[in-house]
Amino acid sequence: MPEIDDENQELNESETSRLSGRVRRYAKVGTSVGGLAAQVVGARYLGIGLDRDKHSSELKAALGGLKGPLMKAAQILATIPDALPKEYAEELRQLQSNAPSMGWPFVKRRMRAELGQDWQKQFKSFEREAAAAASLGQVHRAVSPDGRDLACKLQYPDMLSAVEADLQQLKILFGIYRRYDRAIDPSNIYQELADRLREELDYEREGRHMLLYKDMLSQEAGVHVADLLPELSTQRLLTMTWLQGTPLLDFVKGCDSVEERNAVAMNMFRAWYVPFYFYGIIHGDPHLGNYTIRDDGTVNLLDFGCIRVFPPKFVKGVIDLYFALERDDPELAVEAYRTWGFTEISKELLAALNLWAAFLYAPLLEDKPQKIMGDKNSLYGAEVAGEVHKELRRLGGVTPPREFVLMDRAAVGLGSVFMHLDAEINWHQMFHDMIAEFDVDALEERQAKVLKAQDLPLPV
Repeated sequence: MPEIDDENQELNESETSRLSGRVRRYAKVGTSVGGLAAQVVGARYLGIGLDRDKHSSELKAALGGLKGPLMKAAQILATIPDALPKEYAEELRQLQSNAPSMGWPFVKRRMRAELGQDWQKQFKSFEREAAAAASLGQVHRAVSPDGRDLACKLQYPDMLSAVEADLQQLKILFGIYRRYDRAIDPSNIYQELADRLREELDYEREGRHMLLYKDMLSQEAGVHVADLLPELSTQRLLTMTWLQGTPLLDFVKGCDSVEERNAVAMNMFRAWYVPFYFYGIIHGDPHLGNYTIRDDGTVNLLDFGCIRVFPPKFVKGVIDLYFALERDDPELAVEAYRTWGFTEISKELLAALNLWAAFLYAPLLEDKPQKIMGDKNSLYGAEVAGEVHKELRRLGGVTPPREFVLMDRAAVGLGSVFMHLDAEINWHQMFHDMIAEFDVDALEERQAKVLKAQDLPLPV
């Protein structure tokens, strides 16, 4: 009898628990974040002293115990220069997404709700303990009846309520930032993160993303995407083949060969940028847990919840900005920024934007083998971001377009990967080989074809 009650509770979860889940979420997160927000307001308007280092540590403590999208959003924000003050970003970068997993009673209820009462008969074996646990779900290893090793990703309960509650708290976090620093208006950043987080709850959509990437990367021998098992997948359960590999940091520790590290870096470069420059689509989450390295140096690309489809003209703008920097062509740079969605670009704002662009494009501009940061140290990016931020604040602030958010995040995140690998290759040559035959109309045709094949919408 308890089993039946549990099952009914799980089956009716989306209808019955949204309100209670949201209330619990607000109670847990709102007290901590709201209290911290009050401290900032007090410091800003009442002259009450605020130790920002201590305050940012408290913020990390408030978020770090959570299993859910607010923690994920905080990690995302920590990778976007100047989206949060440096003290906050530094603390939030340390958040670990590998939260404790849900136990076997939850797993049984979830699997029964998604695949039916006899769900275990659809597997040769299914491991009770989660192999990995993250912010939105956990992964269990299994074996199919025909002997294939599988990964089953189960969404945690009541994530819809969690997302909506967390997004409200995210507004509070942005409000904290805007109360004392108006250099960057985060309204578009918020909307972009909100849309992507909501999409990540739909595992059926993620399954279509997986098939999309399998298609786009079908000619890339250095990149692997798992096979989807649609008959064992639902909106809250995603079943795919298991890809064996080594986490990036473990690979780096065990690899003394520059050639092997360079090969991995080139495979990573193509895994992210072949879809972008040929199809206008990017994997928006270059988190260290979203890829592993095989023994032959090829890359397993994982987790397709956060995928961004760009209008073809946006991709053209990315390439145009490269040539604008290479040729010192301010008119082409202004055209590129306007294509991205920046408006009212004065000469001073152009100079500030170009300062950041020059940092991101620097490895592509010199035709020689080099490390991703050239001869600069790892703090150089933070120094450039600080200069850009200072100038934007002086100019009255800027509102980054939505499309800019995940593109910038991918560039910064991948740069971090290449720094970990200590790779030294000719980025200029790799980039030029990729864009040599770029044609915006051809990209639009390819994009429409692959999206239609997976019943995914065209970019707005």
